[in-house]
Amino acid sequence: MSHPVVDRALREGRDALREWEAYELCDAYGIPHPRWELANTEEEAVAASLRLGNPVVLKVSSLDVLHKSDVGGVLVGLRGEQEIRDGFRRLREEVARRAAHARWEGVLVQPLVAGSAEVVVGGLRDPQFGPVVMVGSGGVLVEVLRDVAFRLAPLDRAEALRQIQETACYRLLQGVRGRPPADLEAVADVLVRAGQLLLSEPHVRELDLNPVVAGPEGCWAVDARVLLDRAGYTS
Repeated sequence: MSHPVVDRALREGRDALREWEAYELCDAYGIPHPRWELANTEEEAVAASLRLGNPVVLKVSSLDVLHKSDVGGVLVGLRGEQEIRDGFRRLREEVARRAAHARWEGVLVQPLVAGSAEVVVGGLRDPQFGPVVMVGSGGVLVEVLRDVAFRLAPLDRAEALRQIQETACYRLLQGVRGRPPADLEAVADVLVRAGQLLLSEPHVRELDLNPVVAGPEGCWAVDARVLLDRAGYTS
C-alpha cells in the first residue's frame, strides 16, 4: 500500500508530489529535512519566518514548477519583515514572468541550513534492476561534475559508506580548507532510507534530494522532488 500522500497524488492523476508533500513522504522513512511552512500571503510568510527563525529561504510552490531555480523561484538568506515581504512579491513576479502557465500555490518558508558540504541523494526505478540509489556532489555541481555512484536497493550502512567513498565529494565530506568533517554516518543513513522508500513505494519513479546539506552533527534534505508512475495504479 502506498503512503497516503502518494495515493492522494495518484488519485488526482498527478505524476509528481509538491515539495511539502515530498517532505511528508520523507518523514515516513526517517529522512531528515528542515522545518517548513506554506505561506499564501506576505503576512503569512513573515509570521512563518518568526516561528522558524531568520535567515530563511523562500521557494515557490507550484506543481507546474519542478525546477524552481530555472524560473527564479528560490530566494536564500532573507532576514526581517521587509526583506521577506519583498521576496514574496519578487517570487510571484518572477514566476508570472518566466512561467506564465504555472499555477501559484504559495511560498514554502524554511530556515536556512548551513553545513560542511552539499551532496545529492537520489533514486530511480530501473526497468531491469529495480530500485537504484545514487549519491554524489550536489547543489549546482550535480550536472557539471557528474560525480555520482550507484547501488541497488536495499543497502546497509556499511555499503552506503563504501558508495560515498567512491565519489569525489567524499573529500569534501571529510573536511577541507578549515571546514569541519561532515557526519558521514548520517549521509549513509539517508542513502539506506532512500532505498527503503523506493522499495516500499512502487509508484515512486524518481527521488531527488538535492542538495542534502551535511554538517558535523547530521544532514538535511533542503530540497526534495518526487516523480510518480501511475502504471498499475488502481484507486
